[in-house]
Amino acid sequence: MDLHDAQAYLQASLREVSHAFHKVPGSAVLIRYIRSSYQNDPVRSAIEFILVIFFVRYLLSPSYPTHDPNYVKLREDEIDELVKEWEPEPLVAPQTPLEEAEAERQPIIVGPTGPKVKLSNGKTVTNLASYNFYNFNASDSIKDKAIQTLRTYGVGPCGPPQFYGTQDVHMQAEHDIAVFLGVQNSIVYSHAFSTISSVIPTFCKRGDVIVADKLVNYSIRKGLEASRSNIRWYEHNDMEDLERVMKKVAEEQAKKKILTRRFIVTEGLFEMIGDCANLPKLVELKEKYKFRIALDETWSFGVLGRNGKGLTEAQNVDSEAVDMIIGSLAGPLCAQGGFCAGSNDVVRHQRINAASYTYSAALPAMAAVTASETLQMLTCNPDILLQCRENIRAMRAQLDPRSDWIQCTSDPENPVMLLVFKPEVVSSRRLSNEDQERLFLDITDECLANGVLVTRLKSQPMIGSIGTKDINIKPALKICITSGLSKKEIEKAGVTIRHAITKIMTRKPNRQSSLVA
Repeated sequence: MDLHDAQAYLQASLREVSHAFHKVPGSAVLIRYIRSSYQNDPVRSAIEFILVIFFVRYLLSPSYPTHDPNYVKLREDEIDELVKEWEPEPLVAPQTPLEEAEAERQPIIVGPTGPKVKLSNGKTVTNLASYNFYNFNASDSIKDKAIQTLRTYGVGPCGPPQFYGTQDVHMQAEHDIAVFLGVQNSIVYSHAFSTISSVIPTFCKRGDVIVADKLVNYSIRKGLEASRSNIRWYEHNDMEDLERVMKKVAEEQAKKKILTRRFIVTEGLFEMIGDCANLPKLVELKEKYKFRIALDETWSFGVLGRNGKGLTEAQNVDSEAVDMIIGSLAGPLCAQGGFCAGSNDVVRHQRINAASYTYSAALPAMAAVTASETLQMLTCNPDILLQCRENIRAMRAQLDPRSDWIQCTSDPENPVMLLVFKPEVVSSRRLSNEDQERLFLDITDECLANGVLVTRLKSQPMIGSIGTKDINIKPALKICITSGLSKKEIEKAGVTIRHAITKIMTRKPNRQSSLVA
């Protein structure tokens, strides 16, 4: 067969195949699709052809065994024996001796919380261990509004936001928060802890740069871990060190000719030490080095400023100069959940990409209404904050200058007073962190025995989390001030706490060593 005959035979064969293919139902549609696809995007046609070949090859490939050649089949009795011998690993680490001692002596509150609470042993004590700073728990108007909302909307929305979980009260709460802070928009989350830990990875991805304060709280650290970004740390509230780190980041990216998202992450009031950030300087550095700011105001929202708007109001900074303001609706607002406030673009991005928003049930309607009501009360009656700050000054006057053992590290307007041992006390007695924890535990027991309920700073979860290798978190006694008590009651409680500290620190050495050991 010469070349001419071979070409004729090939053409005849192709015509027969084409004729047979056209008889298949749907063949005309497939041919029309391939022709249009090739004309519009030939690269896609090539990729689809490769995928079809791979699919055919996968179907025609021989099967293979799922077990390796050394697989041994066990009898039923052998399987039962192995199951009996197997012990699962504990889900949580075993309690330390200090945690066991604390759990045994932990007081139990019976009934609603307030400035005065009743314990399970029948004793009524002064409550300085609650974030009920303005005693909104006792407001009859808020209670009536919450009950009415509960009867109208039910307990919970039973659905995620943006689907069937969002209700009119949620949109009203978001509007109220945005107006209160003076920003374009806000978004409400159902859980305060997961708000900042979800906001950070929503905007920061692998390769982005985050510059964070070394003493940020545990929920922020969880968000930093989830973001998988490049984390740079600066010394606590050291603006010179912050500028050094930011300048280094800017120079490195300029040298490599890369541009990524760059954020400063810090707190308004620091949970672990109680002081506040220097927001005007942060905004100045942000504008200078082209960073964005994510400000966690969980502990400063509803606390700082004339109306409780937070650090922006307290330090006279335009709230729109901060890219993201994250806060809590629990604590002083006596509600539930958290929020993130900022521009419309910032909020719109979270409604689609924030894990704690899209994959969680919406905030209960009762909590949303409670948040709106308490914001309205703060706006209309700023004297509530003045009474609380007067009580803070009264408590500080009884403790910090008068005690030879402790000092307060909190901001003067912070209702959460953190009392740590003075450096000379720690060095002279050679107190380790565990020794200090045990002493504070004994102090809380002594205060409780004299009718005052206080607590300690829980720093244990911070140990082992990201960025905690080079920092020393000091144990502290935590005292939460409330405007629900009179100035005389606060002063009396302060004297009780001071005497309890003195009693524990001056007891006989042999007894103290036996308790601390």
